[in-house]
Amino acid sequence: MREDTLAHQFFDAAIELLRRVRDQEAAPIAEAATLIADTVTAGGKVFASGAGHSALPAQDLVYRAGGLALVNLLAIPGTTGVDVSPATLGSALERVSGLAPATLDNSPAAPGDLLIVISLSGRNTLPIELAQHARERGLTVLGVTSVGYATGTASRHPSGTFLKDHCDVVLDSAIPIGDATLSSERIGAPFAPASTVVTCALLQAVFAEAAGRLADRGVEPPLLRSANVDGGGAWNERVFREHPDQILWRR
Repeated sequence: MREDTLAHQFFDAAIELLRRVRDQEAAPIAEAATLIADTVTAGGKVFASGAGHSALPAQDLVYRAGGLALVNLLAIPGTTGVDVSPATLGSALERVSGLAPATLDNSPAAPGDLLIVISLSGRNTLPIELAQHARERGLTVLGVTSVGYATGTASRHPSGTFLKDHCDVVLDSAIPIGDATLSSERIGAPFAPASTVVTCALLQAVFAEAAGRLADRGVEPPLLRSANVDGGGAWNERVFREHPDQILWRR
């Protein structure tokens, strides 16, 4: 592929963001991995939540071959992806107060559990209230966001705060404001978003580190194998039997 193509430029931009996050977020990654290992060891549950396209990295953690079997999706109605009609409804719901606390109060989440809240901008009411209410209820909150939004945009929450202000640990995806990584004089708007690529990689790095920390403690990480390899189904059934109270997505 020629280096002057836009495709090549996007790969370069995504790779540079991945390198930046790998190097700059080493300490928060280690902290997040410890939180996950502590939660698993204590018998707690792990939840992941995101709205709009931030739901994609959350979904990438659930029922995933090679992933931690204990991650459950905390879905907030109308906001998980762009499967509502019109798609803009999901964005509107992110600004509605009370939706996130109501969802959390009617979920199986309990004190001692871990909630991963993913929001690129971290400025909307929904992720802020979700993280805030989760901590009030005794959950540990791991936030994944682009911290740069807190200095380059205004919060949409009455408190003026951002997601990063309501988390026990924050992972900064370092995504530029607006998400797009490329621009061209020939094209009217910035394009080529990289938030999904980077955020998914960042979280998978955290869970890889968490698996290592569990192993260091003498605990077998409850990982899923692919059902498309021989023996995968039997392995997964054993994991399900050993962690029935932590794996909720089978119910």
